[in-house]
Amino acid sequence: MPTDSPTRPVDLATQTPRPSAPVPCAHCGLPVPKGLINDDEDKQFCCHGCEAVFAVIHQMGLDSYYRLKEKQATQKQPAKTTGAGYAAFDHESFIDRCCEGRPDGLRCTAFYLEGVHCAACLWLVEKLPSVVPGVVESRLNMPRSQVRLVWDPNKVELSKIASALDSLGYPPHPARDVAAGAVVIKENRRELIRIGVAGAAVGNAMILAICLYAGYFTGIEDQYRTLFRWVGMGIALVALVWPGSVFFRGAWSAIRTRTPHMDLPIALGLLAGGVAGTVNTVSGGGEVYFDSLTVLVFLLLVGRAIQRRQQRRAADAVEQLFRLTPVSARRVDGEAVTEVPIEALEQGEIVELIAGESAPVDGEVVCGTSDVDQSLLTGESRPVGVTAGDRVHAGSVNLSSTLRVRVEATGERTRVGALMHLVEESTRNKAPAVQAADRLAGWFVAIVIALAGGTFAFWLWHDPTHAVDHTVALLIVACPCALGLATPLTLAVAIGRAASRGVLIKGGAALEHMARPGTILLDKTGTVTLGRTALVYWFGDESVKPLAAQVEAHSSHRIARAMIEALGAPTTEDVAAEVVQTHLGGISARVGDRLVQIGSQDYLDQCKAQVPDWTQAHLEQIIAECLTPVLISVDGEVRAVAAFGDAVRPDAKQAIDTLRQMGWRMGMVSGDHKAVVSQIAHSLGLSPDDTHGGIMPEQKVELVHRYNELGPVVMVGDGVNDAAALAAATLGIAVHGGAEASLAAADIYLSRPGLMPIIGLTRASHQVIRGIRRGLSVSLAYNAVGVSLAAMGIINPLIAAVLMPISSLSVLTLAVSNRAFVTGEAEARDKP
Repeated sequence: MPTDSPTRPVDLATQTPRPSAPVPCAHCGLPVPKGLINDDEDKQFCCHGCEAVFAVIHQMGLDSYYRLKEKQATQKQPAKTTGAGYAAFDHESFIDRCCEGRPDGLRCTAFYLEGVHCAACLWLVEKLPSVVPGVVESRLNMPRSQVRLVWDPNKVELSKIASALDSLGYPPHPARDVAAGAVVIKENRRELIRIGVAGAAVGNAMILAICLYAGYFTGIEDQYRTLFRWVGMGIALVALVWPGSVFFRGAWSAIRTRTPHMDLPIALGLLAGGVAGTVNTVSGGGEVYFDSLTVLVFLLLVGRAIQRRQQRRAADAVEQLFRLTPVSARRVDGEAVTEVPIEALEQGEIVELIAGESAPVDGEVVCGTSDVDQSLLTGESRPVGVTAGDRVHAGSVNLSSTLRVRVEATGERTRVGALMHLVEESTRNKAPAVQAADRLAGWFVAIVIALAGGTFAFWLWHDPTHAVDHTVALLIVACPCALGLATPLTLAVAIGRAASRGVLIKGGAALEHMARPGTILLDKTGTVTLGRTALVYWFGDESVKPLAAQVEAHSSHRIARAMIEALGAPTTEDVAAEVVQTHLGGISARVGDRLVQIGSQDYLDQCKAQVPDWTQAHLEQIIAECLTPVLISVDGEVRAVAAFGDAVRPDAKQAIDTLRQMGWRMGMVSGDHKAVVSQIAHSLGLSPDDTHGGIMPEQKVELVHRYNELGPVVMVGDGVNDAAALAAATLGIAVHGGAEASLAAADIYLSRPGLMPIIGLTRASHQVIRGIRRGLSVSLAYNAVGVSLAAMGIINPLIAAVLMPISSLSVLTLAVSNRAFVTGEAEARDKP
């Protein structure tokens, strides 16, 4: 009698145990399945993709790739090749949309690449000019997985370049708006140059300042003192006029538009220090503050770069929304089928959609019958049958047989395109990151100018010789550098720590919203549940499991795959024969001398299998829980009943209860059937008033807007159908395993599965906001004390210049000492 215990695999020909040591793939290093091991070959491969890529790399003489890869401690993954021809990339409409011409006759474009994960990939992709004649330049941006190509169209077609990238294991996808991407690259370079120049100025100015400070206490010859002051002035003026000019331009824009922001007081302080230092250097008397000015320019530029990097990351994520549907389609012209770009299709034309492909258009099925996975739009995990006259939408996946579809809408006019534009619009309309400092800027500028004027008038009346010095000291010490750095530094430290724990945060506003309790709406499929069909219950004879596994191994149905996943690979020596799978919801086969039939109750009734009375109670329970029953019959008698469904995550109930105790109102929204959603919500203790089933993506957005009227709304989801709601909510959270569009639309991504990480995120958000407020309070208190001392004449401009960078260092210390995402996640694991 077969048992459920695993056995060691044996060679069926010799009946001897196979070697237990795994054989690594020659390309990716993953274990090679035993069925793919070829004893006649020196190199073994885990899949045909790795074998093909290895052959191409070896043929092109790029074997150094493997030596570089051995040095990288990265996650191993098999090569992915599609074998696509990419003929659509040579079409005029594609060239016009995705490529940019250059005066020298060359062209450039950008591709997103799949499979980029280490420095060896960078080396291999940038070797493309030596692999494909006609390619002039290949530059890979690893964080964005984007390669920028320059090629000569007279020597090589773009489709050949794309095919070469595919053959190397990096299937390419077109990037949107190449010209705009070039502008961003140029701006990034200018920003790095500004920071580099400011950093060089800091280093040199500090060396000169040390000499002057030493001479201040021990004495220094006049010629050296004058030399150091003049050189320091030149360095400071370079820092102010070149990298520091961004603050002066921002201040001038604030004056012209009458919208004060932080650049205005910063520019005022820098200008006061620069003018005073220059006048004192030229006159040969007084103090200079060039070291402090260069330090402040450098620190402020770094803080601004951190903020812009977060904003660019969010913009890049939104751009990737438009990679959800294919860029080409197979157009049917009579008997011929031609691959063309989506832009070349017109309404009314016919396209062919083979099994396994995503639909490139919205349209009506004119020929064929198949099952279609519409989870991209609806979130419903069950496939939908379509036939002639039914509609399919772009992004839906054809699962079983070839369809021909009449085009009704393409590109941005499709339903998924409209949904993604809704996401983009909602993201653009969101509030920016924490703006407490900018909100203070208008009042701050007015107060500082008033105090400076009052100080100058007071000392002009009492002691005219010190009026200018005390006013300059006040303007220098009042420069709100610490105020401008408090928020970005605290956020940068917290976001960096969060990333190391698998929590990716796009901006500070997300943490601010997460710290204020409101309503949390949970998507069901993939968020509250596991998001896949799984075996939930097994009632009956355990000994028939190996027989069921042997039969289901011959089916590609989702329930068959779920049964194999739950029961494991077939362990019986007898192989299933005479396999018959029907559209009635069942499969039958002979395993040895036993007839095994598996399927729905209707299928087994038609097979005239005997159904014992004990099964009825289990069938009623399964149906009541909105699960799918499957009966297993052996030799004409039902021996077991299995229940399949999308199981609730083990931590869901505990996480929901904890969040409710923390002050959050909890709800659930799903496109699944209302009865299924209500059953799961009841098991989790959710209120029927906050449980919404049968909701389409557009309706989810309306629902979020209604909840927004009651206060902040946090939407938690994982699918494309959640993307618009994620973007429309006050805060969007995409959970582990989510679709690319949901990750792009969300403000936060949690790489750990389940809902428990939300608890740690909430606690850490409270710590971050407390840290920001503490930093702002310290910087405001420092400014208040410094301004008071300067106005009273207690500190001179030199002491003010020394104190100014110290305040920035104190804010940096507070930011680093904040414990957000150091303890919050651990607390969530141990003590919900």
